[in-house]
Amino acid sequence: MPLRLFRLSLLFLITLLPFVAAANFDFNANCVRAYQNIFELKLNSARQLIAAEKKARPQNAIIPLLENYVDYFYLLTTESKAEFERLEGNKSIRLDQINGDDKNSPYYLYAQAEINLQWALIRSRYGAYFAASREINRANGLLKDNQKKFPNFHLNTKGLGLINVVIGALPDGFMKSALSTFGLKGDVQTGLGQLDKLAENLPKSTYEPFYEEVIFYYAYILSDVAKSPQAYAKTMKYTARISDSSLLKTYMQAYVCARNGKSEEAISILEARPKGAAYQPFAYLDYLLGVVKLNRLDPKASASFDQFLQSNKGVNYIKDTYLHLAWISLLKNDTADYNSFIYKVKNSGATYAEKDKQALNEVNAPVPNVLLLKARLLYDGGYLSKSLGILQESKVDDFRTGKDKTEYAYRLGRINDDLGKDDIALANYQTAINLGKGLKYYYAAKAAVLMGVIYEKKRNFAKAKAYFNLAIGMKGHDYENSIENEAKQGLKRVGG
Repeated sequence: MPLRLFRLSLLFLITLLPFVAAANFDFNANCVRAYQNIFELKLNSARQLIAAEKKARPQNAIIPLLENYVDYFYLLTTESKAEFERLEGNKSIRLDQINGDDKNSPYYLYAQAEINLQWALIRSRYGAYFAASREINRANGLLKDNQKKFPNFHLNTKGLGLINVVIGALPDGFMKSALSTFGLKGDVQTGLGQLDKLAENLPKSTYEPFYEEVIFYYAYILSDVAKSPQAYAKTMKYTARISDSSLLKTYMQAYVCARNGKSEEAISILEARPKGAAYQPFAYLDYLLGVVKLNRLDPKASASFDQFLQSNKGVNYIKDTYLHLAWISLLKNDTADYNSFIYKVKNSGATYAEKDKQALNEVNAPVPNVLLLKARLLYDGGYLSKSLGILQESKVDDFRTGKDKTEYAYRLGRINDDLGKDDIALANYQTAINLGKGLKYYYAAKAAVLMGVIYEKKRNFAKAKAYFNLAIGMKGHDYENSIENEAKQGLKRVGG
């Protein structure tokens, strides 16, 4: 049976279940349709269905939860801090609406936890870490209480799994310190296990309509938080059964392809994405299309970046977009345009997103070596042979600066690593460490982590520990917190 027909057949079953229809928490067929529209990013249709529900059953406490979902995905797709500030007052209003309702429904605590967690995830995108930590702590407590009261309510596991991974993978910094004040601890492997089990079992249960939401969060943490080597395979596996009419499916698949060197696949997915007035505008997809096109050194990538800048209403990815446009100019040997875009990187957008922070770091560094830039872009796009061919035209002594020498060795290591040539990769990484351990660039520290991973794979745990510790000992370089956290996660895996 096609997924959509299967879902519709469940709508009427769901309304009969006691955990759904208790008192004022009525996740009826109309609400499920609104929920499904939200997760296809058809937000206007969802708003209309919610408005109809509010008119027909104004006391239905599922309404504020659905309204919060709409705000959450609206803010994710617009990346607008101004809109975030305009809408954040809705949180307390919705919690107040739910607070007076049926305490014997599993949705009573669950809905409050979801609203807290959604605002925490949005808030953290703008650096409000302490407030986000309070909301995560609140959501965690509510979900644990709900798990005790309703152990068979599977949706609790979604939030608990997400919280476990996010807290467990956080690098040292303000967010981790803020969460530690509440005594919150997480474990990456436990959280991944919880979400993987949920992803496998949900389609076989009466909770199937919530599948897309579970996969959305699972795909996010696999790629962005846990940085799992299984991110691509699992995301593509679990999203395959989601309808092609879902723009959120496009995002999940294209994003994981872009992050894992599958540029041609990402381009095909993005160019075939569903379009039309029914869908929420999602400018980020144009930015992502520009990135993956440039990874194959396609100068036409500039059109996608220009489209992003024209349609974007938010503050994120602007600096990184101008950096990519600067690189296109550099590849064309257009110095005037390159300098113009570099100025825009420095003076446009914000630095909430890691990509924008790094873009600013990069333009304050020396101008990239064109050969190394080409090799980097091709590697990121998964064009390993082409990237290796460019690098093999040179040797380390052909480069003048310590930065370029180190980057050359590091990029050779990354390519040989991905090609399964472990011994050559280890030698390349060791060269990068020798050349770059005293520099502010991340190449040496990241090389040490990757050497640790190779030795871990070889089950040489003593050497793995040594290189993870070497990475932790390197300070004052780009990405210091995240690289150190990767090394610490490695030490946990090998018993360090």
